[in-house]
Amino acid sequence: MSVFPSLPDRATLEHLFSAFPAGAQSLMKLHDDLLRTDGPLTVGQRELIAAYVSSLNACEYCFGAHRTMALAFGVDADLIDALIQDFDAAPLDPLMRAVLSYARKVTVRDSVLPSDIRAIIKAGGTEEIANQALMVTALYNFMNRLVDGAGLSAKLSYSAPTNADLERRRNGTYTGWGIDAGFISEY
Repeated sequence: MSVFPSLPDRATLEHLFSAFPAGAQSLMKLHDDLLRTDGPLTVGQRELIAAYVSSLNACEYCFGAHRTMALAFGVDADLIDALIQDFDAAPLDPLMRAVLSYARKVTVRDSVLPSDIRAIIKAGGTEEIANQALMVTALYNFMNRLVDGAGLSAKLSYSAPTNADLERRRNGTYTGWGIDAGFISEY
């Protein structure tokens, strides 16, 4: 339930950013820069990081949104479910296991060590991959606090996205979503 009296009971990010647009355009641009640009991790892998961090923070809204985005970009639903149920038993490739272990340590505020980056490199990654994972992890720790701090409610479509929902996400951007939702003016 939204904590802002001016927002509906089941308020979403669209409601929050429409009522309080300061920073929304910059935030959506940052999402596009971190999640939609070319990089060493695929869009699906970055969305999986966002979903995993959100699950660690028990942020139902962001977990549902980014689980859906990960599905849209080819991540298997069974892999996501296995990851959430039992990280150690999840069928992850060595690189994603190292990346997500690093994301978990950053999220739960465990001591991050040089060995965490060495584990990513040993699994075939690079410092650029580690940094990209760190940026997505930091963004989703921020977003989880924003969403939960505003008392926002997850959309029902996140639990069972249709093929059309997935296609729309594959073809869209975060800034485009903000423009379509009316809380960002075109630039």
